[in-house]
Amino acid sequence: MSNYTKKRYAFFTFMSVFIFIIPWIRINGNHLFLLSFDKKELNLFFTSFSTQELYLMPFVLIFFFLLIFFVTTLGGRIWCGWACPQTIFRVVYRDLIQTKIFRIRQSTANKQKKPQHGIKNLFAIIFFAILVLIGTSNLLWFFVPPEDFFVYLQNPAEHKLLFGIVIGFAAFFIFDTVYLGEKFCIYVCPYARIQSVMFDNDTVQVIYDEKRGGKIYDPATKVMIANKPENGECIGCEACVRICPTHIDIRKGMQLECINCLECSDACSKVMGKLGKKSLINWTSENAITSGNKINFFRFRTIGYIVVLSVVLGLLLFISTKKEHMLLNINRTTELYNINFDNGNPIIANDYTFMFENTDRKDHKYYFEIDNPDIKIVRPAKEVKFKAGTKRKIIVRLVATKQLVNDERKDTIIPIVIKAFAVDDKENINIERKTIFAYPKNTVIEEAKKKDNGF
Repeated sequence: MSNYTKKRYAFFTFMSVFIFIIPWIRINGNHLFLLSFDKKELNLFFTSFSTQELYLMPFVLIFFFLLIFFVTTLGGRIWCGWACPQTIFRVVYRDLIQTKIFRIRQSTANKQKKPQHGIKNLFAIIFFAILVLIGTSNLLWFFVPPEDFFVYLQNPAEHKLLFGIVIGFAAFFIFDTVYLGEKFCIYVCPYARIQSVMFDNDTVQVIYDEKRGGKIYDPATKVMIANKPENGECIGCEACVRICPTHIDIRKGMQLECINCLECSDACSKVMGKLGKKSLINWTSENAITSGNKINFFRFRTIGYIVVLSVVLGLLLFISTKKEHMLLNINRTTELYNINFDNGNPIIANDYTFMFENTDRKDHKYYFEIDNPDIKIVRPAKEVKFKAGTKRKIIVRLVATKQLVNDERKDTIIPIVIKAFAVDDKENINIERKTIFAYPKNTVIEEAKKKDNGF
């Protein structure tokens, strides 16, 4: 005898606990997944990335959507019935709070019967609202880490937007769960329409075995032929209809409203079990029902998804190991060069704007090197200290104290490489950036020399 309902409740519990504790787990101060808009950083696989390193997010999104397509192709709307937060909230409210705690519903076996109205409903909604506030806060912890969230909680007036989001989402979930219920799955959620084009005859679905049970509906018109067929094992008890949360009759065949919760299978299993027979409703595929063979999980489409998912995940893991502990963008100032003289010798200076960010968890002192020995750094004169996670803009001046080019016609662009490094960890924290050094033509130097001499 199948008991998908208990398995589903166990999975709901596992999912809820897993989602709740994940934001609390940190390694070296980093989370498994955190997209912090406050700190402008992404934590992925316990590695911190700056918002300037968000090239990882496309891989995360691609993997997420491909995973949904793969799960849908393999198991139909299994997400809807077994993992969707809306479904979990609805089951907690209807089956636990309304039925088990407040006894507003007599039984979970008949979801077609509307619950009684009264003061108990108000208490049930209040109790549920508390759970929803916790759940909504938990969702927000993937964007505002809990260690910061509870600090902000002490001063809600200073974080109105944050708590406005929490209350707004909580209000939506309460309205959705209490009043919309499964209507959200039927009329609002677009996933039912999207998943229908991903099905094939090997997709695992909730299917009524018409061969054993007999025809209840005309497959073309969906008009009922007989509630209890003459030639079939279905006894017409309609236990599967009464228990369905989306109010459908699974004996009509596949319907967009079905969320693969398999409660109808459990209901049929209890009835048929008393007759010494197996359930007429099973989690199987059209081909398995028709041929009598096992479900074909590994077919071209699913194998293709597995390969692509493995490649995307591999790239994501590989790229996540290539984190840079500092970021550096180099821009030249609007002035091409500056000419000064020392005892009649020209000193050519180029100024650069360095946009620096220390993405490491530690404070560091940084300095620079130039690959051209004839070009020196005169500013900054010493190491620059950056605190962990900070950004700064600094002006760097490079000078050439000897003649680099002898050209009468045009300025010369000299390619150079600037190496930035942490003085205290030069081996591990260093990056190189290519830029140019502009050297003026001789006529410009001569004119500047005349002005310097007062002519």
